[in-house]
Amino acid sequence: MQPLGIGHVVLKVRDLDRSLAFYRDLLGFQVVSEMSNVMIFLTATGESHHDLALLRVGQQAGSPVPTSVGLYHVAIRLADWDAVRSAHALLSERGLLKGAVDHGVTRSLYTADPDGNEIELYCDAPRSEWEGRVDEVMTVKPLRLD
Repeated sequence: MQPLGIGHVVLKVRDLDRSLAFYRDLLGFQVVSEMSNVMIFLTATGESHHDLALLRVGQQAGSPVPTSVGLYHVAIRLADWDAVRSAHALLSERGLLKGAVDHGVTRSLYTADPDGNEIELYCDAPRSEWEGRVDEVMTVKPLRLD
């Protein structure tokens, strides 16, 4: 088998409208399709039929346990360093910023959607900083925004 990449992610959510406000209105995804108030399909760029789907499971659904097996986070690539800085300002202004990390290979921000699913917003570090040396340069350091 030779995978070409990750095709899409489906997240279970309690409230479609609340989650749609987060992913569409805050993060900028575009709605492609809906299925009977059960699922919403979104795209980041319009180049694919969907990159993300939200599946309504209802208000009674339990929250994921941080120490259980399952999805840790979804990483959403932003265009560049300027986009990361803009996202940092927006998340900070709204009280949604959970962390800002320089991973050596990426410059990353962390937030959570309304159901607590962790979201990483990042841009790649310049290839010259990590190519051929990922093991050496991959870090978890505070992200400097200057």
